[in-house]
Amino acid sequence: MKNKKIIAFLSAAILVTTMFAGCGTKATTDGAKATKTATDTSKKKVIGFAQVGAESGWRTAETASIKTIPTLDPTFELKFSDGQQKQENQIKAIRSFIAQKVDIIALDPVVENGWDTVLKEAKDAKIPVIIVDRGVKVSDQSLYAGFLGSDMEAEGKKVAKILVDKFGKDAKLNIAEIQGTVGSSAMVGRQKGFKEGIADCPNYKIVKSQTGDFTRAKGKEVMEAFMKSDGNNINVLFSHNDDMAIGAIQAIEEAGKKPGKDIFVVAVDGIKEYFQFMVDGKANATVECNPLLGPQLLDTAKLILAGKPIDRWVKSKEGVFTAAQATAELPNRKY
Repeated sequence: MKNKKIIAFLSAAILVTTMFAGCGTKATTDGAKATKTATDTSKKKVIGFAQVGAESGWRTAETASIKTIPTLDPTFELKFSDGQQKQENQIKAIRSFIAQKVDIIALDPVVENGWDTVLKEAKDAKIPVIIVDRGVKVSDQSLYAGFLGSDMEAEGKKVAKILVDKFGKDAKLNIAEIQGTVGSSAMVGRQKGFKEGIADCPNYKIVKSQTGDFTRAKGKEVMEAFMKSDGNNINVLFSHNDDMAIGAIQAIEEAGKKPGKDIFVVAVDGIKEYFQFMVDGKANATVECNPLLGPQLLDTAKLILAGKPIDRWVKSKEGVFTAAQATAELPNRKY
């Protein structure tokens, strides 16, 4: 009888232990599910950014601004690719971003044309694309979600207005133009806007025009050639960016002329170093092109991922500065 009681007690104990073990297993499973759900919910959104390169101080500032995105919002991750000013490198980067299944692609295109195929690949993968800084020409506007950046034609017109305000419409100006990268929207837009802006000035003549690829070294090289062939005839330099203008200023000085005095120098971008050249009297004016696009890109990406509408063109805020304003503005420049 005693043995039967012991056997019954042991059986009951085993049953209770099994029940608790079963409860413990269920709790662990539910906990794992909860952890997985929490992980999925907190998964970072990924932006893949295909940059042009690092050809200028402006570009470096733009890159630095966009790289602050994960700091501005830690729920975002940024994957960065330097295209080294080659379209084929940017296309490879976009395809890599597609393969990695990023949430958003941002493209700062080296040139306007040739993007239809790779942008369609992104669209087919259901990855929205934001075009940044420079525009694209595509057969189907739905291949990208929107454009974030400057009005390049307006910048060219602002440069023209600076000359008209300074010299008047009837002045005789022989203008040397150093263009940006051929085929880029910045080069096309600034040149088009400038030509439209001086259309009513019959004595404004572009006597020299050549690409400097937006680099300081090439800007100097181009201006050296201009000075050797027609230096005594040029009285205005219009450079499509500040870096090329800085290179050109060096060439003007080496040719024995005074930049800012013998040759009126106007450019586009508004980098801090160029402001110092204005303070020093070696440059006369610049039209601002804001590179600090990181916060706007983040805000635009958030709207897209939330399924909310965005403006087809998200414009950056920019100003115009002359040498008279340079001393006061120089301490405020962030790039």
